[in-house]
Amino acid sequence: MLAIIGAVLAAIAYGAATILQAIGVQRMAAAPEGAGLVARAAAGWLYAVGLALDGLGFVLSFAALRSLPLFLVESMLASSVGVTAVLAVVMLHVRLSRLEVAALVVTGIGLILLAISAHEGAGKALHGAGGWVLLGGSAVVALIFGAGMADRNATRSSVILAVASGLGFGLSGIVARVLQVSDPLWHTLFQPELWALLVGGAIALVAYGFALDRGRTTSVAAITFAVETIVPAAVGLMFLGDDIRHGFLLVAPLGFVVTLAGCLALAGRAEIE
Repeated sequence: MLAIIGAVLAAIAYGAATILQAIGVQRMAAAPEGAGLVARAAAGWLYAVGLALDGLGFVLSFAALRSLPLFLVESMLASSVGVTAVLAVVMLHVRLSRLEVAALVVTGIGLILLAISAHEGAGKALHGAGGWVLLGGSAVVALIFGAGMADRNATRSSVILAVASGLGFGLSGIVARVLQVSDPLWHTLFQPELWALLVGGAIALVAYGFALDRGRTTSVAAITFAVETIVPAAVGLMFLGDDIRHGFLLVAPLGFVVTLAGCLALAGRAEIE
């Protein structure tokens, strides 16, 4: 239950961060012409608060993944777009369409189905070359990112970068599930899994920003959500010991599909103008 609460709080933190960053950017843009860097930074202090919430969300999601399967936690994190949508109504006076309201309800139902069907437990520890495979995965993400940056077709580039972002975020989730903390703690620095998390996460953040710059928010967010949710879920079920409660074999896939569908319908709220 504590892990589920942590995952929910992580989704809330990510969703609120998007709103606060949007307000911070608006206030910086509204600063008087000729205002200095310090004045603009002071006007947009909520942007920094949003970044802090992103960091908190990462810590909470990392903790949740220590005992919950990837298909549940990643779906909950993707649902942060629903938090953004609700807060956009309250704080930015945005009007939601009927489709978006229905998507919020569908996402909530899907998350309930996932929560009752997921079997808790630690991820399977990797041995031998497993950690190096994950580090190699971060190299693949870097290659995809490079291909996206080099592509001069803006639409195609945004798609490639969104895929790189989704894979990077997904890789970070996989590592969070299997990373073994060493004793003493500093020995963890020598684990390839940790470097896979850092490299994959950093590339994901940069790739997502460039993808938004070159493509439509709805498309970029939808591709990123789909990749970062589906790929880790499949890896967790096939290789990392993620499990579904007995008797819920049909409930879990239904909840996963329903949740993902709701998140994709809300993808336009992933980045507030």
